[in-house]
Amino acid sequence: MAPTLNRRAVTVAVAAALAVTATACGSGTSDAKPAAKGGKHTVTTAMGKVEVPDSPRRVVVLDTDALDSAVTLGITPVGAVTAEAGAPMSSYLPQDRLKGIKPVGLIAEPNLEAIDGLNPDLIISSKARDEKSYQELSKIAPTVFTETTGPDWRKNFALHADVLGRKEEAEQVVADYEKHVAEVTGALGGAEKAARTKVGFVRFIEGADTRLYMNDTFVGSILKDLKVGRAANVDKTGFSVDISPERIGEGNADVIFYSTYGDPAKAEETSVTGGKLWKNLDAVKNDKAFKVDDSLWMLGIGYTGADRILDAMKKHLA
Repeated sequence: MAPTLNRRAVTVAVAAALAVTATACGSGTSDAKPAAKGGKHTVTTAMGKVEVPDSPRRVVVLDTDALDSAVTLGITPVGAVTAEAGAPMSSYLPQDRLKGIKPVGLIAEPNLEAIDGLNPDLIISSKARDEKSYQELSKIAPTVFTETTGPDWRKNFALHADVLGRKEEAEQVVADYEKHVAEVTGALGGAEKAARTKVGFVRFIEGADTRLYMNDTFVGSILKDLKVGRAANVDKTGFSVDISPERIGEGNADVIFYSTYGDPAKAEETSVTGGKLWKNLDAVKNDKAFKVDDSLWMLGIGYTGADRILDAMKKHLA
């Protein structure tokens, strides 16, 4: 793990140990809702102004970015959703920090009864995921929505830190991330060399076209932070260029990271990466195509997830 992550771990661990609310936010507490310590303050959310406790003690998170934010800031929620039925809540966050968190449905399909049963004093999600459930969720506890996830993850983290009562810790997290970006850029040979290296991300998806990720994505934002080069067709505003297997040449780059959602054969990863068109890509010919963890690169939206992705980039590119 990069030095900046070690510094962060120490910072957050100390802050969590000193904060009165750190253990109280964990799911190991009684299901009876204790009174939140301190007063209340009002925050501006995607759904308008919401009054939240200064020090929430029982937090429920309904998307992976909110889970990343909470754990990054030293808080273990009492409840969280999963991406799929039976799936783990996260494959990259420290597993000891996830123990005891109770599942409360799937992303965009929260189980309102399960959430209510946990007696939360704060619920965090996004308008893009759960707008249809906002009124019901708000009746259970103060509910804070960002507009969406993905490219706005930094702004979302700032709001999460505010409502979780961890703004000071958040400042250190951001500073550590910026240092990590500088370290990885240096490992790539410096800013000028990084800018000359075109990096692409390809995602094979079962039941859908293959995607070449553009700038308005979590992965795209990290590549922009590193100031690496990007092919002209993806270096623009937008989510993705969706292509058929016959158009995989449009994913050409000096370096390619790729992942697969679902069965590799059904997602056409197997046939594409075994074919001539893939083998003719510059990155493939130069052994610079790297398969990565789809759950991290697609769902690890937050500073801890971003740091893990930076570590992977450094490992493969340095």
